Amino acid sequence: MAATAPRPRTTTRDPEDIARRLTAWLGTRLPGARATGVTVPESNGMSSETLLFDIEHPEPPLRACALRLAADPAAYTVFPVYDMPRQYRTMRVVAEHTDLPVPRVFWLEEDPGPLGAPFFVMERVEGRVPPDVMPYTYEGNWLHAASDAERERLEAASIGLLARLHDQVPLEAAEFLALPGDGDALRRHVTAQRAYYDWVVDGRARSPLIESAFDRLEDLWPRDPGTPVLNWGDARIGNVVYDGFEPAAVLDWEMAALAPREVDLGWTVYLHRFFHDLTVAFGQRGLPDFLRRDTIEARYADLTGHPPRDMEYYTLYAALRHAIVMLRVAYRQVHFGEMAVPADPDTLILHHGSLRAMVQGGYWD
Repeated sequence: MAATAPRPRTTTRDPEDIARRLTAWLGTRLPGARATGVTVPESNGMSSETLLFDIEHPEPPLRACALRLAADPAAYTVFPVYDMPRQYRTMRVVAEHTDLPVPRVFWLEEDPGPLGAPFFVMERVEGRVPPDVMPYTYEGNWLHAASDAERERLEAASIGLLARLHDQVPLEAAEFLALPGDGDALRRHVTAQRAYYDWVVDGRARSPLIESAFDRLEDLWPRDPGTPVLNWGDARIGNVVYDGFEPAAVLDWEMAALAPREVDLGWTVYLHRFFHDLTVAFGQRGLPDFLRRDTIEARYADLTGHPPRDMEYYTLYAALRHAIVMLRVAYRQVHFGEMAVPADPDTLILHHGSLRAMVQGGYWD
């Protein structure tokens, strides 16, 4: 979005006030401790917020910390619910049952009193993250400047994260992530997305394009979605901290759910294509040979013995889900007076052209 419009505000909170309140809370968990160096990263998202800080104490359980704070409910939130205990529990389950580099989680605070919303504290892992703004597909960042071999190494390691997550977490350990409703895991997942879309457009203009994409999903519905697995939810390299070109920490579990493997794979494929298409539209080459759909599918099949199925469906589903989020972000900008609603609400969706091509069946030609 930063390529075409001012970056939307990501918080309505006062960092100095948060720092004071965090220090007071920390003293209740670790007497004598102080929170120092509290910062809000420039890369902070528009859903849960991240704070970085250090613990000053003779014997802290950890020094370098990251805090995930539920969105301010008064700030026109991107999602209707921020279940921090669910995220905290998900990270503990992944750490217990897999060899993925998930940051250690230390404290969960469910009382909104101390910071205005629930939060949890985890270790802060040093490294570098492929940027979203400007996207890593643009020239001028470390990943774009890497060699083909280095990017291939990062790609292989990143797809390995998904393969191990899907294979290693026992289904019974992740049952708490089953979405409510009737039908199998895929039906419940799509039903939840429909409910999210209805929430986004409540009192706002509806999107004919998004609604046509939901209709197209029904036409393409997989005959056998398979056994669900724990899905990361926001499965993309922008949510990984890398040490060199190897994953050092897997972040952002707020969209985790039980779903077919291909829900994660479709998201990985499409979110890269979103950035790549955007880059090409602005006159740059992008990274056409990186995170290709055919390569991702082949790597995943080799690692798991599960050749991805119905990927036309799942990449469309990913583009649809991303469109709903983008529509909410756009309406959030409208709410804060940062933009006006155009005559055609579909144009609020930055990738409306590629989503329309997917609905019509011509995107992957």
